[in-house]
Amino acid sequence: MPDWVRQGYEDYAKRLPRECELVLKEIAPGKRAKNSDVARIIHAEGERMITAIGKGSHVVSLDVQGAPWATPDLARAMQRWLAGGQHVALLVGGPEGLSSQARQLARESWSLSPLTFPHPLVRIIIAEQIYRAWSLLNNHPYHRE
Repeated sequence: MPDWVRQGYEDYAKRLPRECELVLKEIAPGKRAKNSDVARIIHAEGERMITAIGKGSHVVSLDVQGAPWATPDLARAMQRWLAGGQHVALLVGGPEGLSSQARQLARESWSLSPLTFPHPLVRIIIAEQIYRAWSLLNNHPYHRE
């Protein structure tokens, strides 16, 4: 990823307290060529993703078909997640989306937008929205800026 992506993500991630620590786990995408078996690639990506999820984690898929949460909705979800005491795994799929096995593992599904965003922006948007939800829960002035 370009430096601006790393810097943008890290800027929001470092603002969060330890109980909301963001840990980015990148899953290598399958190689795609003109005649690739895309279904097989998506399945393999899903298997690698599932392997990277910690046992007992609360899994949330990021999917265009998911719930279109506003910031207060995300803050309520974050409050539930924190109260549950489990790690939360936010799953972002590859260019064709998440595998069916990754979707089935998710307890809830969140849609950032009906728009399609490039992956570099998605990681920054997620980090910023997690920070914004945390700031709302903690009456931090960031949300009102």
